[in-house]
Amino acid sequence: MADLENEVEVPRFFLCPISLEIMKDPVTLSTGITYDRDTIENWLFSRKNNVCPVTKQVVADIDLTPNHTLRRLIQSWCTLNASSGVERYPTPRPPISKTEITKLLKDLNSPNHQMKSLTRLKSIVLEKSEKNKRLMESVGAADYLSTIISNVNSGITSSSRDEALYILYHIKLSPSGLKTLGKTCGFVDALTRVMQSASSHEARMYSVMLLKSMFEPMQVTSLNVEFFKELVNILNDQISEKATKETLKLQISVCPWERNRIKAVEAGIVSVLIDALLDCSEKRVIELISMVLVQVCQAADGRAELLKHGGGLAVVSRMVFGVSLVASERVVRILYSVAMFSSSGRVLQEMIELGVVEKLVLVLQVDCGRKMKEKAREILKIHSRVWKKSQCITYDLI
Repeated sequence: MADLENEVEVPRFFLCPISLEIMKDPVTLSTGITYDRDTIENWLFSRKNNVCPVTKQVVADIDLTPNHTLRRLIQSWCTLNASSGVERYPTPRPPISKTEITKLLKDLNSPNHQMKSLTRLKSIVLEKSEKNKRLMESVGAADYLSTIISNVNSGITSSSRDEALYILYHIKLSPSGLKTLGKTCGFVDALTRVMQSASSHEARMYSVMLLKSMFEPMQVTSLNVEFFKELVNILNDQISEKATKETLKLQISVCPWERNRIKAVEAGIVSVLIDALLDCSEKRVIELISMVLVQVCQAADGRAELLKHGGGLAVVSRMVFGVSLVASERVVRILYSVAMFSSSGRVLQEMIELGVVEKLVLVLQVDCGRKMKEKAREILKIHSRVWKKSQCITYDLI
């Protein structure tokens, strides 16, 4: 069509102001400017702009009004110029409307229509239209879907719950929508129950992924121990590599806060992670595990659990220069926490026997991060009296 437009004079008002191509489905913004639907939806939703490209006005109302008159004019013009090779654009299929989505959401309250409505809503989010997802959010889809997920005594089937969870995750709520959802009374507990008793592994994984999304725009400083126990169970069950990674990322996102770290340790996270390292060969998973261990070893109970595990120090220390520089730096941070705050005579002797001290000396000799070297040097200095008889220490390096 582009070549033909060079031969046939195209009326300027047939062209989209963004793409400068003939509009297939002209729609008018609340600012009064008409664009091609695909182009303006990409501008507003995929590229997340909130102003009209022509007028620069803020677009408060995201409804796009079909410009049927202009579309018919374009189609008639295409027909008249068919002899010049201009193809007539077909009449576009009507897009889903707020009214239709609202009706589907209200039907969720009816047991007879609930599953049918969920199936249709799922097909809408699977279309991957950013505009449809924003429409769903704007009419309160999160409230309807979270109610289905949270209700335990209303006769809602596990299949309905799983479908509602799938849809809610794939809507990809805005940061403000996620924050509101995270503050919804009892919803974190509801997702914890799904992790515990969902009928499918997929539902458990989507619970983790939704929780991770919800917590990103907010600070969740005190979760209950049951939450962490379910994360531990998912790691133990080894549902899939993706589920493991998402669970570790969720754990990392909530453990900058001391109360959460303590509860994670209470839930048994340390021994599970060390056992996982014994069989794990995937670099990214190991790096995530090492980050969780960095966090929980900031707590005295976390360090105690690491040292109580038969292979704790050995498994952790073997990662120094054994996986990646990222993992090595994190392991040195773990060893720093242990050496500075939990360094009994037995622990210091074990660090010599396991070659931990030798690894720390190696850190000083190779090309790695400045902070990593500083921590290794500080550990060696503070315990040099105990380790001075060890042949692995060269004091010139310290």
